Amino acid sequence: MPEKRDPWQRPDPTPVDPAPPPEEPTPPLEPKYILFWERLRHWGLGDSILRVATTGVTAVLILLVVWVIGTVYEHDQDHQTDPRSLAMAESLGMPTATVVPPLFTADGSNPEGIDRQVGMNTILPVRMARYQVVEYTVESGDSIFSIADKFDIKPETILWGNRETLGDDPHYIYPGQTLNILPVDGVYHQWSAGEGLNGVAIYYGVEPEDIINWPGNELDPDEIGDYTNPNIPPDTMLVIPGGRGVFTDWRAPRIRRGEPATATHLGPGACTGSYDGVMGTLIFTWPTTERFLSGFDYTPETNHFGIDIGGRTGNPIFAADHGVVVYAGWNNFGYGEMIVIDHGSGWQTLYAHLSQVNVFCGQEVYQGDTIGLMGSTGKSSGPHLHFEMRSDDFGRVNPWNFLN
Repeated sequence: MPEKRDPWQRPDPTPVDPAPPPEEPTPPLEPKYILFWERLRHWGLGDSILRVATTGVTAVLILLVVWVIGTVYEHDQDHQTDPRSLAMAESLGMPTATVVPPLFTADGSNPEGIDRQVGMNTILPVRMARYQVVEYTVESGDSIFSIADKFDIKPETILWGNRETLGDDPHYIYPGQTLNILPVDGVYHQWSAGEGLNGVAIYYGVEPEDIINWPGNELDPDEIGDYTNPNIPPDTMLVIPGGRGVFTDWRAPRIRRGEPATATHLGPGACTGSYDGVMGTLIFTWPTTERFLSGFDYTPETNHFGIDIGGRTGNPIFAADHGVVVYAGWNNFGYGEMIVIDHGSGWQTLYAHLSQVNVFCGQEVYQGDTIGLMGSTGKSSGPHLHFEMRSDDFGRVNPWNFLN
């Protein structure tokens, strides 16, 4: 008998078979070229192949660009010059543009353009020759060197053209001064009664005709007469072209420790006794604290036989070597306060334009001793030390060659 069921009881669910577990997806197969690349990388060849490939692609691109540019250029040229294109355009009644270059003639004329005068030779401006002496007013900062450069003459010509003014001393130049500027290198000579042309010419190292024929001298060869007593008025100023003067220097003769009184004409700083004392080492040291030029260098051609060492007023001045003082005080010929030391063995050193002299005649000094202070006394345009060296064997030498 069937089992009774409660009518309000839910029926048992129908049994369902459990679903089978899902299958794992099969990974897609890698393309062969990727597998091949991975194998190359595994072997360590990946980076090398990339570099080679990149270089190859770059080269191909460059060649391609060059080929395209060349093709376009050739096409352009063919289009301009191809006679077939011109014939086709003419047969079709199309206007053709032709470029006709302007005519060129050997004489430089151009009937359809700008007329340009063509010359085969370059014409340089001609500077008129100067034969007369001109006057120049010295400006601040001028020197005989800068003035000589301005007028294209040698510095010594400035001195030889102004001997009455400069007295053979380049330091005598100052602003506002009027100088004679010769038209050429040479000497300006004032004729004196009794002179002869031959003697004057020999003295300056030229020929008499050089003086007579110089246009600026305005001498008539037919009226000169006898060369020994020429018809030249006294005080006539003559240009001696190419002449060389002889410098006279009274500022600092050789002063020996045994007889320093030979320099009494130089000024009150001269010593009068006869001295003996320490001898020098002949190894010369720098005479002041600074080591640069403030004015003139050693230039014998301009009668400047020393160096002008720069500095400030009051800088110490040192003895360059052991020796005995043979001049200590004022010099009347432009050096101002001056000291001369005799080192023995024929050597002397000179120190000029000092503001103060700290030694006395006959005093023994030793290398490096302070003997004075830098200044700007005498013929000086500013504080500096004028330093000279003299040897009985070599004369006035260039200090640059001996200072340590």
